[in-house]
Amino acid sequence: MSETAVPVSGQEAEAFDTRALCRLRDHMQTRVLGQPELIDRMLIALLADGHLLVEGAPGLAKTTAIKELADGLEADFQRVQFTPDLLPGDLTGTEVFRPQSGEFVFQRGPLFHHLVLADEINRAPAKVQSALLEAMAERQITVGGKTYPLEDPFLVMATQNPIEQEGTYPLPEAQLDRFLMYVRIGYPPAEVERAILELARRSEGQRGEQSDESLPARVTRAQLFAARDEVRRLHMAPAVEEYVLQLVLATRKPGAYAQELERWVTFGASPRATIALDRCARAHAWLRDSDYVSPADVQAVALDVLRHRVLVSYEAEAEGVTPDHVVSTLLAQVPVA
Repeated sequence: MSETAVPVSGQEAEAFDTRALCRLRDHMQTRVLGQPELIDRMLIALLADGHLLVEGAPGLAKTTAIKELADGLEADFQRVQFTPDLLPGDLTGTEVFRPQSGEFVFQRGPLFHHLVLADEINRAPAKVQSALLEAMAERQITVGGKTYPLEDPFLVMATQNPIEQEGTYPLPEAQLDRFLMYVRIGYPPAEVERAILELARRSEGQRGEQSDESLPARVTRAQLFAARDEVRRLHMAPAVEEYVLQLVLATRKPGAYAQELERWVTFGASPRATIALDRCARAHAWLRDSDYVSPADVQAVALDVLRHRVLVSYEAEAEGVTPDHVVSTLLAQVPVA
């Protein structure tokens, strides 16, 4: 150590141990089986300071995953079941009159938590979705002319059920664009489902027991913020940055890469997609313990970042062409700079 070096105590070093998030990921994979991609995407959203929209059938551990994430973080969690009769005040909170003092007192709603699960978000009407949109975009809530800031971290994980569409209110494109990633998850393979059955039996037998020696120390907010700083400073070569730009630009003028895409794509991704792709690629590289961002990191997250930002035409829908098909085609056609 040089004479000018400042010694760091063990407690200070532990406070900024950013790899604690990786240990949390490893622990979550022992508790949430068969959904490694969902776990990775949740951590990427946390590192990139964005929100997740997850589509999957019931029973695929979406709620369990975000609960495990909340248990491993220095953060609180709230689940909100979205229904057609939900009101904006049920999310944001409302002013309650106190006759003792003759004043209105603001009673905070469930959005005043660090991690919020918006279960079946498309079952709520547009006014409720708009209230959630302000919280997601501005990190604040306005009630009665007064604005209340939300604490950092603030992560919304919204879910959609792909099976039931009756009685739902589809999210408009402007609100979809507010989500950092749109993740689709499916059923696990047979061998994983067998392990899930064994895990469920063990958990049932251990119900009521408090000790869990395998649970890692909770990740503090200081550790999370330090990890975010590392993600932002991660090296990205100019050629990789150009690749990110060209991928997003290709969604707006896809005919330059595949002629049939010209009539399939109505609107391409917005500049918000460029920012999201950059942040997610950096977080993906950081989670694999790399000190630079590669084109493979961009490709790994591109589908989840772009699928909800590309609007296909009615003609494409009639031919069975989906945004996933468009993005996958562009990933195959756009050259790596």
